[in-house]
Order: sequence, then structure tokens, then C-alpha cells
Amino acid sequence: MNPVILVIEDNEQNLYLMRFLLEKNGFTVIDAMDGEKGVETAKKNKPDLILLDIQLPKMDGYAVARELRKISDLASTPIVAVTSYAMVGDREKVLAAGADGYIEKPIDPEKFVEQIKQFMVPVKTL
Repeated sequence: MNPVILVIEDNEQNLYLMRFLLEKNGFTVIDAMDGEKGVETAKKNKPDLILLDIQLPKMDGYAVARELRKISDLASTPIVAVTSYAMVGDREKVLAAGADGYIEKPIDPEKFVEQIKQFMVPVKTL
């Protein structure tokens, strides 16, 4: 079964690019276009990894990360912020909110999937 990645992103072009790159490399992608829907989708689907924009409607990425970390079923799910926030202190703020990693936009299509794989928890086989 392919690893499932939830992409919480409100920009359709960014979402399209991430979906294309991830699906091309064997991932199953589900998405949400705002923060509230992202939390609901994560609860319902329990993805293997969550890619999280910070500038989102209804609930920003910081609030989404904090909310996701309160959900026991998602406590160990890696959250990677994919954001254009690149000022001094932004990375630390994202990590303090509960994200495990940080990728700056615009993403580099040549490196993106490898960056994502670094955060994937190895699947245990019997």
C-alpha cells in the first residue's frame, strides 16, 4: 500500500505541483484547502505524513499544527511545513507549533520528493 500524504494547501497551483510530484513517486495524495478542513481530513484519514502551508484560510498553519498534536492518533505523524515564510525566526516558530520539518517555497521539483522522504517513518514489515 502506498504511503498517504495529506497536503493542506490553499493555492491550487502549489497543490497541483506537489500532488504531481508525489503521485509520480508512488505516494497517495489527499488534500484540504483550508486549516479546518485539514484537521478534519487528518482525523478521518490518519495519513502517513502531513504537508502544511502556514498561510491558510479559516485556521493558519500554526494553529493547525498545534491542533493536530493534540490528537493521539496523529501525535507521531510527521508534519512538514511547506511555506514561503522565510524570515529569521519563522522556522523556529513553525517547529515550536509542532511541525517536524520545514521546506521553503517555491519548492524545488528536483529535490522535493527526497526532502519529503526524509520525514517518512519507515514502515515495519513482519
